[in-house]
Amino acid sequence: MGKLSGRVALVTGSGRGIGRAIALAYAKEGAKVAITSRTRNELDGVAAEIAALGGESFVVTADLLNGPEIKAMVETVIAHFGQLDILYNNGGGLTGDLGKMLALTHDDELFDRNVFLNLNSAYYATRAALPQMVKQNYGRVIFQGSGYAKVGGGLMSYSAAKHGLIGMMRAMAYQVPTTITVNTICPGWTNTPLADWEYFGKCFGADAATLKAQAESENVQKRILEPEELGPMAVLVASEEAKGITGQVISVDGGYRV
Repeated sequence: MGKLSGRVALVTGSGRGIGRAIALAYAKEGAKVAITSRTRNELDGVAAEIAALGGESFVVTADLLNGPEIKAMVETVIAHFGQLDILYNNGGGLTGDLGKMLALTHDDELFDRNVFLNLNSAYYATRAALPQMVKQNYGRVIFQGSGYAKVGGGLMSYSAAKHGLIGMMRAMAYQVPTTITVNTICPGWTNTPLADWEYFGKCFGADAATLKAQAESENVQKRILEPEELGPMAVLVASEEAKGITGQVISVDGGYRV
């Protein structure tokens, strides 16, 4: 039996990148996995991968910029499986023109959208999931942080949101039953569509290869990690044996700016 046998997990933003890797890691450990993103195309591929592992998935689409839609997504998953044990709030990223997201040029609407995408969306999903977890007397809530959740240097709206996740987690850890744990996993630079060096270069007038080399130099291991490397830690904090781990910021980042 796997570490997550009998559990139901919901992974937001799971059509690609880290979300896909987490969903597959959970399925390999025996969890039934609800996968979600704004569009269905990529989700169908992930569902096929889970089926190939002998696992069970449930596909539900939702716009993470729409609070009521996020809550409805969680409620749909609970209605389908009759339980929800693990919520991995992976959905997030950047939306809009990066050139309009610097301190002296930041577009007001883009600030609001990016904070909502990276912070508010996790609040809405967690707020909808917690009553079921309390009813079950078991739950694992995991937030997707970032290297920029701990240090400066990132875009303002993104950094503010990721720092906010840690504050929300720490407050929440004190306010839920001890059978529910709340943690944040922080990746560093990871090989996902978000790490688009060509796009970054165009936005900031720099060479893509130079930007990638700079990112590689920022961690002890001098490399960009692969999404699958977050899987083992995501499984651990979602498992029964991690009942003593809560309120923690856990980095899987190759030693980013230590």
